[in-house]
Amino acid sequence: MFELVRDCVCVCVCEVSTVSTYEGVMFWGSLQIREAKNLPTYPGPNKMRDCYCTVNLDQEEVFRTKIVEKSLCPFYGEDFYCEIPRSFRHLSFYIFDRDVFRRDSIIGKVAILKEDLQKYHNRDTWFQLQHVDADSEVQGKVHLELRLSEVITDTGVICHKLATRVLECQGLPIVNGQCDPYATVTLTGPGRSDVKKTKVKKKTNNPQFDEVFYFEVTRPCSYNKKSHFDIEDADEVDKMEIRVDLWNASNLKFGDEFLGELRLPLKFLRQSSSYEAWYFLQPRDNGNKSLKPDDLGSLRLNVVYTEDHVFPSDYYSPLRDLLFKSADLEPVSASTAHILGEVCREKQEAAIPLVRLFLHYGKIVPLISAIANAEIKRTQDPNTIFRGNSLTSKCIDETMKLAGMHYLQVTLKPIIDEICQVHKSCEIDPVKLKDAENLDNNRENLRQYVDRIFTVITKSGVRCPTVMCDIFFSLRESAAIRFQDDPDVRYTAVSSFIFLRFFAPAILSPNLFHLTPHHPDPQTSRTLTLISKTIQTLGSLSKSKSASFKESYMATFYDYFNEQKYADAVKNFLDLISSSGRRDHKSIEQAILLKEGFMIKRAQGRKRFGMKNFKKRWFRLTNHEFTYQKSKGDHPLCNIPIENILAVEKLEEESFKMKNMFQVIQPERVLYIQANNCVEAKDWIDILTKVSQCNKKRLAVYHPSAYLNGHWLCCKATADNTPGCTPCTGGLPANIQLDIDGDRETERIYSLFNLYMVKLEKMQEACGSKSVYDGPEQEEYSTFVIDDPQETYKTLKQIVDNVKTLEQEHAQYKRDKFKKTKYGSQEHPIGDKSFQSYIRQQSEISAHSI
Repeated sequence: MFELVRDCVCVCVCEVSTVSTYEGVMFWGSLQIREAKNLPTYPGPNKMRDCYCTVNLDQEEVFRTKIVEKSLCPFYGEDFYCEIPRSFRHLSFYIFDRDVFRRDSIIGKVAILKEDLQKYHNRDTWFQLQHVDADSEVQGKVHLELRLSEVITDTGVICHKLATRVLECQGLPIVNGQCDPYATVTLTGPGRSDVKKTKVKKKTNNPQFDEVFYFEVTRPCSYNKKSHFDIEDADEVDKMEIRVDLWNASNLKFGDEFLGELRLPLKFLRQSSSYEAWYFLQPRDNGNKSLKPDDLGSLRLNVVYTEDHVFPSDYYSPLRDLLFKSADLEPVSASTAHILGEVCREKQEAAIPLVRLFLHYGKIVPLISAIANAEIKRTQDPNTIFRGNSLTSKCIDETMKLAGMHYLQVTLKPIIDEICQVHKSCEIDPVKLKDAENLDNNRENLRQYVDRIFTVITKSGVRCPTVMCDIFFSLRESAAIRFQDDPDVRYTAVSSFIFLRFFAPAILSPNLFHLTPHHPDPQTSRTLTLISKTIQTLGSLSKSKSASFKESYMATFYDYFNEQKYADAVKNFLDLISSSGRRDHKSIEQAILLKEGFMIKRAQGRKRFGMKNFKKRWFRLTNHEFTYQKSKGDHPLCNIPIENILAVEKLEEESFKMKNMFQVIQPERVLYIQANNCVEAKDWIDILTKVSQCNKKRLAVYHPSAYLNGHWLCCKATADNTPGCTPCTGGLPANIQLDIDGDRETERIYSLFNLYMVKLEKMQEACGSKSVYDGPEQEEYSTFVIDDPQETYKTLKQIVDNVKTLEQEHAQYKRDKFKKTKYGSQEHPIGDKSFQSYIRQQSEISAHSI
């Protein structure tokens, strides 16, 4: 049994380690980069700066905001979400000042230890920016073995020598695009400093040194001495320390770059003559940091962080089966899914894992149909249908977000890109109009944009994902039955989601729906706001549309669209996406752009004497083919049909001494590609795997290393057509939009129930109260929807039993892990503060239980 550790922090976070029971530990979250303030002025006449912010795992950049020009208090307002496929110690944020002529300069940084992320969970926090220098930018770990021994000299007397073995390092930083590390080992003491140096290891941040250095620790003493040290020698040893420094060998005139250090006092070896362990590298303490904390300004962030420990699937079967009964239980308010929505602080908390779990198992439509039907029955006015933030609304929102992302991409992205690039003036508020602008021209620009977006939306019905259409059909039927006197309710029930909560928000904030990489500039954002307002009103089919605008200039502008053809187009579109039995035709003839961007690829060597060097290329993936060209918009240099992709896998770093590489395996050759960072590499691997998942000739095994110098580096086979030596990674869903771990989502639901156990118990009390008393419901229980107290109580008891069983499994695992885990191992190096804290907690728990 092994443990997969997946981390995410929007920001989210993923590591891999081996244990006995857990199948995975997942860290998920979201990150909102709000704004910076009081940045130091530029040392020039202008004073202002052009700043952007980067998100880094340790020192690897995984996200970059837009550039805010000419400001010392830049507002970013950007969100970042991803799954990060490796461990990290710090989540760091760097503020850069753009320099057109030279390298961008770092103003300051915020570095949050991984174990401290929970302190700032889901709340806006201002962080003071800290200074950045080479001595503080440290990451990675080193593996050492120390041995203190007695040595008999040629003259027959004894001295004590220290053997220091530097075995290897892992995760060293890459400096200026390269890492050629070496280590220096220094024995320091009163009046002495002995220095030795390893060989330089080229082009790797995981160097294997395995070199031993010997130091004379004490002066020779008599042969018959029983103790290692006499009194004088012991005092001398207590003052000694061994220091290991890691350096990057540089060809620059400024000298080699410092990568990190480790200081160990020798006195700890008096207890044991031999010691071997992994250590985290530490920054160098210069002792001259006397700057005020507010010298560099501050940065406002919001980090959402959760940690889930995932067991093998069988552990979740009882809770999962209980959840899947929700759609068939009468009344649905007594179901497990509905109860989760009742006890969670926010409906969104419950909706996200519920939707992901039910989507994964193909059961989302019956669940939403059941809870939506119950909500419609409780609604008294058809004009307020689905207007609140109910569990139904949140579940449908989340389903559209997951299943409809590529639908949005193909429908809106081309015109959104144009709006962001062309910057046509569309301001129609006379008060905000600039001197050089013409109101009539602006109205015409805006009208053309609205007309085009309205047209592409209303003609996109055939591409609407099947699962969304099935949900809309259910909403339409339930609303029509409930409000038979309102002929338009079957349209408004659907338009309140597809227009109000899907297309309009995507137009308003395209960066949140991955239509643009960053939040648009203020002028473009204003244009998108005006378009979104108009599209939302066009889709609402309200009786008096002009009255729905608070601003008179919007009501005037809407007169352009007060024609029956627009209402007819909306109704035809809504009829199409909510028709019974409709199935998505997948638009095979139309290519859908899934991902694009620059990466570095190794030449495939198609020519007999061709050079196999590395070149930067623009890659483009659609549902038809994977291509690359010299620059964006150029003619493709290579076309790989999706059906020719046999596997997509990571490539071991040692193949080319390059990080973040992966391979696209084809029938005749393999394409080796390097992504910009680990997040990008994982994104490309995931989406390439998804689109090629159903290919009939997919491989079962592959070579994790490259074929170089006449043999495969992994298995040493000499024939280039030798079958792979390693099983391919597990399959992913064929559906491009969805990549969901059902066990992880069930674990998240268990965690929520466990977190809100007090509310579950109160709900049980409320069921008893409603069963006993005939009078009005007690006020303290009025927040719960309980239609059938007995059935609800029965479900609650099953939930509590399942949650307690899983809680016991978690507790037992933690006890077993505490007994087996060694501090100083590769997984938990010395200096791992999170593990030290864990040890303290477990020791306190054990002492308390005793």
